[in-house]
Amino acid sequence: MNLLEYAWLIPVIPFIAFLLIGLLPRKGLWWEDGGGYAIAGAGGALILSMVVVWQVLIGHTLTGPGAPSFTWLVIGGFTVKFGIWIDSLTAIMLVVVSIVGTLVVVYSGGYMHEEADRRRRYYAEIMLFISVMYGLVLANNYLQMFIFWELVGLCSYLLIGFWYERPAAASAAKRAFIVTRVGDIMFMAGLIILFKYVGSFDFATLFADGGSATAAVVPSDMLTLATALIFGGAIGKSAQFPLHEWLPDAMEGPTTVSALIHAATMVKAGIYLTARTYPLLVHSPDTLLFIGIIGGITALLAATVALAATDIKRVLAYSTISQLGYMTLALGAGGYLIIHGGSSAGYAAATFHLMNHAFFKALLFLCAGSVIHAVGTNDMRLMGGLRKKMPITSITMLIGALAIAGIPPLSGFWSKDEVLTAVYHAGSFHLTFFILWAMGVATAFLTAFYMFRMWFMTFSSNPRSEYHAHESPNIMTVPLMVLAGLALVSGFALFIGSGFRLFIEGSLGDIPLSAEHESLGALAADVLTSPFTFLVLGIVIVGILLAYRIYFVPGFDRSRFAAGIPGKFQKALENRWYISKFYDDFAVTVVYGFSKLADVFDRRVIDGAVNGFAYLGARTGNVIRKAQSGNVQRYASLVIVAIVILLLFILLVGGA
Repeated sequence: MNLLEYAWLIPVIPFIAFLLIGLLPRKGLWWEDGGGYAIAGAGGALILSMVVVWQVLIGHTLTGPGAPSFTWLVIGGFTVKFGIWIDSLTAIMLVVVSIVGTLVVVYSGGYMHEEADRRRRYYAEIMLFISVMYGLVLANNYLQMFIFWELVGLCSYLLIGFWYERPAAASAAKRAFIVTRVGDIMFMAGLIILFKYVGSFDFATLFADGGSATAAVVPSDMLTLATALIFGGAIGKSAQFPLHEWLPDAMEGPTTVSALIHAATMVKAGIYLTARTYPLLVHSPDTLLFIGIIGGITALLAATVALAATDIKRVLAYSTISQLGYMTLALGAGGYLIIHGGSSAGYAAATFHLMNHAFFKALLFLCAGSVIHAVGTNDMRLMGGLRKKMPITSITMLIGALAIAGIPPLSGFWSKDEVLTAVYHAGSFHLTFFILWAMGVATAFLTAFYMFRMWFMTFSSNPRSEYHAHESPNIMTVPLMVLAGLALVSGFALFIGSGFRLFIEGSLGDIPLSAEHESLGALAADVLTSPFTFLVLGIVIVGILLAYRIYFVPGFDRSRFAAGIPGKFQKALENRWYISKFYDDFAVTVVYGFSKLADVFDRRVIDGAVNGFAYLGARTGNVIRKAQSGNVQRYASLVIVAIVILLLFILLVGGA
């Protein structure tokens, strides 16, 4: 029996939980008010996901035309099917979505305890969100993926605007929905181009022979355009420059939603889409370079803004954008390594960092939720002194900060090193990647600094405002400890079994790769002895020590440090490089101005034409109405006159 054939049940289980929460009678206790169904739905999907992951680990996959599917629509000679596609990349995403999703649902039992009137809606939306994300991951064609892609956007809109009565939350939900639609339109345009030339959305058809079959029928310039547009969808969903500004505003939703969006679901969908499209990307080097440049700019730009953020969730939001930039940068570089050297190092580094980031970013967000739950504010300037009052949250958040900074042996060290190494080697094939590598190293320094700035401001020194904080309940701290454990050990997947790189290569299908693979011992030795590893590690440590000196050491005058920063630069960071302001001004001046012009055109021209015809009809009717006197003799005379005129016309025309 092939257990992979039952993978279609993974999205069905949380969807059933969604229906039960919405349809069954409401109760007062949280576990009867949707929480129990949510935990059961997330837990059931987790168990089945782990079964599927185990099957992939032992060498089973379910790809190609033989994978189970059913016909959804038949339009002429075109058939739309729904099916599943399971390989090593799918397995990694199942690990991320299932583990983080389940822990977030469990944690929600404590975090949403005070929201008695809203819990039912919250759990229903969370279950729908997780369900459609599973559907996106398991899709075996682009059309099916696009449908779930749009549903993910809808669920994020509902959850970001969960507290819809707050103007900021409602605005953030609309911004997220509108901005990501820009990327979605590009994604759809790219699919239309591919369908025009290939006539199919199926991965099995598009990725045949490592994408060579598609590259043979699609002109190179159109393939470049199509892949760039598909990546445009990832720019929107994964909050890459310049469509990144929706993500920090999405912090207006519950912190649990932030953890789910940032660690496991929505923003990871864009990275997954880019990785899944690799059989086409390796035939479009210009698109790969574009991907790398966008990733490098995003990573550094977001890291600089995080330096000045004072909202603990916004620091983590910009951190997410920056780390997603790392993954995107690695995917761009990885394509060059495949094209010129047959090496999957960059592709493996991106997907490895995707998995590791999911654990430590979910940990950081849930720790932030624990802090906010205890002190009642997001502002780090009002925190401080929480280390003794919240020891579990303090220690687990420290583990998350160390992991994202890249301190060995935590997970972030291994995957970040792999990313930077891959980008550096890609510089041998295109000099731009050397510049992007330098930007990545600068980002590593900034990441270490702002993460420990956050930790010291939150947990060290003395309280800077009056609050009575205490450690969160077990239902919230246990998920923190589980995620901290994963952040400690997940990096060693690089060396377990045949190694992560060899495992993830299976998702590249027939893309030609070098047959030579480093032994695990050689790989470990290379990581631990490389001068670049020690260079980056030294820079990271300097960043941590600088944060320690400024934000931990008693008596340090921070104003002296701030005085050394140019005022315009500081103001630019506080205003997010004015990118958000630019979009707001653009919306007010251009979009709103155009809408006013369109309104005038609609009222004066369109409505004017309609009203004019109505007026003309009414006036004509008034004139004709006077002939309707009710006099039968007059009617008979008019009929006779009309007949005479008609006969004369016939005679004259006939005579001519």
